[in-house]
Amino acid sequence: MTNIFKPVSASHVTISELMLPSHTNFSGKIHGGYILSLLDQIAFASASKFSGNYCVTASVDTVNFLQPIEVGELVTMKASVNYVGRSSMIVGIRVEAENIQTGAIKHCNSSYFTMVAKDASGKSVAVPGLQLKTLNDVRRFSNCLKQIELKKEHEEHEEEFDYCSAENLANITKYNIQLQLQ
Repeated sequence: MTNIFKPVSASHVTISELMLPSHTNFSGKIHGGYILSLLDQIAFASASKFSGNYCVTASVDTVNFLQPIEVGELVTMKASVNYVGRSSMIVGIRVEAENIQTGAIKHCNSSYFTMVAKDASGKSVAVPGLQLKTLNDVRRFSNCLKQIELKKEHEEHEEEFDYCSAENLANITKYNIQLQLQ
């Protein structure tokens, strides 16, 4: 592990983009897939800036779409590294949309991406340690620890699904699902 530490502020990245009609879905709102693409870009930028290495997306742990985004709104995404492991980082991202005519700002999305730093040959590489300087830094780091524990607990308790068990067949019937196994 490296002895270099960097503050959370060394990972701060902010991007803003005006939402255009070409970004919409069939209901006229900004397409969630377009926002996901922007989220991945800013997670990459934040993690790469912090680690000083090329980074890849290991997982998208949480994406909460809270409010729709309209055409003509200015979307601002703010990202920072909230947690570091040996080669991984959890990047938290907040998305806000501003009505540029009224100045009204709404919180539209919160997301957490796990990114992994890679060297030139594609192997995972150690990242700097994280300096927590504010209570907000500590809160975000603590929330990541809880998120990691929940993820581990879920993986430990996940079992192979038995399609033919009486309980699962009853649930299939209960939820009006037709199962046609070949």
